[in-house]
Amino acid sequence: MATIDASAIKGLKAEIDKVTSSPDGVSGIVYCAVNKNGDLIFEHASGKLGKGRQEPMTMDTVFWIASCTKMIVGIACMQLVEQGKLALDDVALVEKIAPELKAVQVLEGGKLVPKKKGITLRMLLSHTAGFGYSFFNERLNDYYGATGLDEFTGNDFDVLSQPLVNQPGSRWEYGINIDWAGVLVERVSGLSLNDYFQDNIFRPLGLRNINFFPSDVMKRNLAFMHARAPDGKLSLRAEGHLLRKPLTAQTPEEIKATFNTGGAGCFAKPAEYCQIIATLLNDGVHAKSGHRLLKKETVDEMFTNQIPEFPDFGRQGINPPKPDYSNPLPDMYPQGDLPQGWGLTFFLHQHPGPTGRSGKTGWWAGLPNLFWWADRENGLGGMIASQVLPFGDGQVMGLWGTVEAGLYQALKK
Repeated sequence: MATIDASAIKGLKAEIDKVTSSPDGVSGIVYCAVNKNGDLIFEHASGKLGKGRQEPMTMDTVFWIASCTKMIVGIACMQLVEQGKLALDDVALVEKIAPELKAVQVLEGGKLVPKKKGITLRMLLSHTAGFGYSFFNERLNDYYGATGLDEFTGNDFDVLSQPLVNQPGSRWEYGINIDWAGVLVERVSGLSLNDYFQDNIFRPLGLRNINFFPSDVMKRNLAFMHARAPDGKLSLRAEGHLLRKPLTAQTPEEIKATFNTGGAGCFAKPAEYCQIIATLLNDGVHAKSGHRLLKKETVDEMFTNQIPEFPDFGRQGINPPKPDYSNPLPDMYPQGDLPQGWGLTFFLHQHPGPTGRSGKTGWWAGLPNLFWWADRENGLGGMIASQVLPFGDGQVMGLWGTVEAGLYQALKK
């Protein structure tokens, strides 16, 4: 069972404290690592809930985990695949459940044209269905003209009314694909996505602090959202939180009217999210509770490269039309020209990484600079959590790599 040499822990915490104590570093960070038994073998909360605030960051701090939600949607979909209620490659079933995906058209040359093939669940989970994000795709952003488009209003129309930006299956592009996968879960199960998660993933694992609609206690522990200016200065985001509607919804009617965005909707304590990572490390079984979320062969499929025909998908480069949301990124995870892979909702390494992670590692991120990883070969995973925009923050990403490398150097199996 993976553990960390205790002599390394003090130094790793000091690396985190160095960043949070810098005036324009990161106001607060939670970093935790977990083994497949669900033991937190490293955990540290550093800094404050927000720049200029007095409240300390703690292991109870709640973060908007944004696109880290996608992996949970993948688990939900694969549970339903195991039950025969969904199928990875059945176009007709997808179109029966969501007729909108039969009718959707492709944005080409500023106009909408018919798509050439149907959309499958596998395409949605592997980001090859053809959808994009307005903050990453200039054509999509421009299409909405003076009205604009914002995927974080909490309104389903702003997500589900979008056209495709590529022909299905023609390329990898990050977008609202997994929001649609979440819609399939809702329609097949008859539950809201939040209720499905609670009933079939969170409660069986004993997780009480992951939710689309944070409780009052969670909101009291919510980290503040920050913005980093082009000159590197960090401040509280003047507009407040990016995803406000689920934080303000109070009545059953308001909650029902709020879109459960499978692409970016969850708020969570990182330590609880790590229990889901531990379950993937342990072939689908949560060791602490004994509950099986998925069969081993299902987890194997999630960690199988779904897009071998696109080995450089992560090197397409991001030149975001909304610089407040993301920095330009030429490569998602630089590894020279080694082939890259994508599983069912997350990036897959095909070769060992520079920090020590194996070639059997899945990972992904959340817009306000959160990053998780699950290394099935070494039985080690974890998460670094911050609330800083735009995405691709050099301070957070540098710290992520530094501490992760230190964890692998101190790893005992």
